[in-house]
Amino acid sequence: MTTLLPPGSLDGKVALVTGSSRGIGADTVRYFAEAGADVVINFRNKAPRAEKLATELRGLGVQAITVGADLTDPESVAGMIEAVREAYGKLDILVLNASGGMESGMAEDYALKLNRDAQLNMLNAARTIMAEGSRVVFVTSHQAHYIRTTPTMPEYEPVALSKRAGEDALRDLIPGLAEQGIEFVVVSGDMIEGTITATLLERANPGAISERRESAGKLYNVSEFAAEVAQAAVDPIPADNTRLVGDVSAFEGN
Repeated sequence: MTTLLPPGSLDGKVALVTGSSRGIGADTVRYFAEAGADVVINFRNKAPRAEKLATELRGLGVQAITVGADLTDPESVAGMIEAVREAYGKLDILVLNASGGMESGMAEDYALKLNRDAQLNMLNAARTIMAEGSRVVFVTSHQAHYIRTTPTMPEYEPVALSKRAGEDALRDLIPGLAEQGIEFVVVSGDMIEGTITATLLERANPGAISERRESAGKLYNVSEFAAEVAQAAVDPIPADNTRLVGDVSAFEGN
């Protein structure tokens, strides 16, 4: 398990985590605040929950703002970046955590819009206020990262393909980001116990989580994986810009 970021190690930094009113995003933004960063909590429609978290983090002595934004709406994203600019004047850490595609009642192209197009637009909007030495972290799953070589559950395949398309599109930006002095890293994790995606997968395919846990030997929980995401924002960039969390033997053997 990863150690937490040392207190004060992010003093003077500003961090934005998309989808951070709950789950992995909320724990990640909490780790940043505990290390001294001023933070931006992004939510889509759960304002009270986001504000409750912001109040808790302000108790640590940092600034915390909440910004509602639908990442699939470019105007909404532009408004969020403007709010960050007005509040802090800059952004040092961007964690692209929000994703989806298994929700019911969404259009057929929703997964691609959210997991590829919205991620690209979010990063391109954010980089206008990111200076040299900034860091972008994209959060994905092994099931998506390795989808080109390792099949996944049919229920998850559309999401996995769309997240891989998003990862590829973001990686294409690496040379331009490097010219700006912005570093980029992908964090890929196994199934995370306690997440919405894991719950939906279990509902669609009962036994999927326990089967994967048995195969991998261990599955990370939400706070453990969030600690890895937070650490990825400060650790040296790994080879091929990829931080793998948890067992990958079932994927890399293919």
